[in-house]
Amino acid sequence: MKKINTLDFKITKAKKLSEIPTKLHTKATEEEVKCELKKVRKELGELQDTMYAHNKYSVLICLQGMDTSGKDSLIREVFKQFNPRGVVVNSFKTPNSNELEHDFLWRHYIALPDKGKFGIFNRTQYENVLVTRVHPEYIVNENLPGIESVEDIPKNFWKKRMEQIVNFEDHIAENGTIVLKFFLHLSKEEQRQRLLRRLETAKHNWKFSPGDLKERGFWDDYQKYYEEAINETSTEAAPWYVVPADDKKMARYIVAKTILDVLSAYTDIQEPELDDKVKEHIAAYKEILEKEK
Repeated sequence: MKKINTLDFKITKAKKLSEIPTKLHTKATEEEVKCELKKVRKELGELQDTMYAHNKYSVLICLQGMDTSGKDSLIREVFKQFNPRGVVVNSFKTPNSNELEHDFLWRHYIALPDKGKFGIFNRTQYENVLVTRVHPEYIVNENLPGIESVEDIPKNFWKKRMEQIVNFEDHIAENGTIVLKFFLHLSKEEQRQRLLRRLETAKHNWKFSPGDLKERGFWDDYQKYYEEAINETSTEAAPWYVVPADDKKMARYIVAKTILDVLSAYTDIQEPELDDKVKEHIAAYKEILEKEK
């Protein structure tokens, strides 16, 4: 399979989503992509073991995308060879009553991964500058000072929130969390096809909600706000990668390869060496154990 440069998907300057393809056209077969993902997945699993022992960095993987973009299946397929103790998945839906008693970033802070572990946010802190822009009435539920209705929301409200998110990401990055953000870039037609499959396939019926069609009606608004959020918040400390998502298998491979490429650049991530005193007595320890036979 032709080598893919994962830096091609990194957002380093403002881009229009409409100009970024939703499908990567390669001559690779499904079997080739599957095989390459398997290789990368194995390397990631081994690297995660090393990171767990090293205990200096944590990794935060943020996944965003329209409904049906493939976030759940991507998590299942990319991280399936991880030791379960080393990865934690959090899905952020509508804030509950307890979460609404805190600032909008609180629920994300308390879900951050421990050192040596991977945290995956399936929907992220960006829901608060995406869904709330399409449905600004949700902001009223936060019971913020001076905001009693949608009309009270200042014009620069979401710009400030994006600045707060950047500060949040800078802060955790400076304290050892490697942050990678992926937008699964899906076409409207592909979403239509996937929603139809949910309705036509009995075992997938449960995934369908009439709300999916309602939100689909706001497609253009979501694209506009995604574009703005990505361009405003892609930083060197916490970059965005826009991944073509019409082909699920290729999208999984791109995400996995990107994570591996980024982490492999951290040459200081090494398994700790044994204490010198322990090394000196390895032969004696082996002898003790062997005598137990």
